[in-house]
Amino acid sequence: MMQSKRYAVTGGIGSGKSAVLGFLQAWGFPVFSCDAISHELWQDEEYLGGLMARFPSCVKGGILQRDALSALVFADEDAYRRLNAYAHPRIMAELMKRTEGILSFSEVPLLFEGGFETMFDGVLAVRRDREARIAAAMRRDGSTREAVVRRMDRQLDPAALDGRCVVLENDATLEELREKTRLALISLGIFR
Repeated sequence: MMQSKRYAVTGGIGSGKSAVLGFLQAWGFPVFSCDAISHELWQDEEYLGGLMARFPSCVKGGILQRDALSALVFADEDAYRRLNAYAHPRIMAELMKRTEGILSFSEVPLLFEGGFETMFDGVLAVRRDREARIAAAMRRDGSTREAVVRRMDRQLDPAALDGRCVVLENDATLEELREKTRLALISLGIFR
């Protein structure tokens, strides 16, 4: 049996991380998502209370307004840092609990930006052309180009991934990305 290891899957918005996680899940690997954990934490009263205390301008009628918080953190660098300093350690702690003792793959969008890469045994990074990423994120989220670019500008430059991890170039079809993912698993000794 394969020894337990944690692998991160990362890449910028619209790069194809979800597609890679889908391949991994179809091959029978446990997959996790920091975004999904973040959404679950919004159901936790203690977590929400911490957010409301840190961002009172985003509270209306005793309820934290997600849209207001999102608008604030993408317009204000200090608010963005405060949110990440509060949310990321809690998200990562929950992720580490869920992946303890198993071979797993976890989607971690801000892996290098948050300094979390040392928590994993390896990293698969999905890289895609900037314009293709913008178009994909706009289609998926119904966002404006400007909103997507603002988010991209807060993320690691994809060129900085070289030498830090196994890079999967998402520059063709989904089937080709699937094959690149399979070959990456072979290079990591996960597939034979």
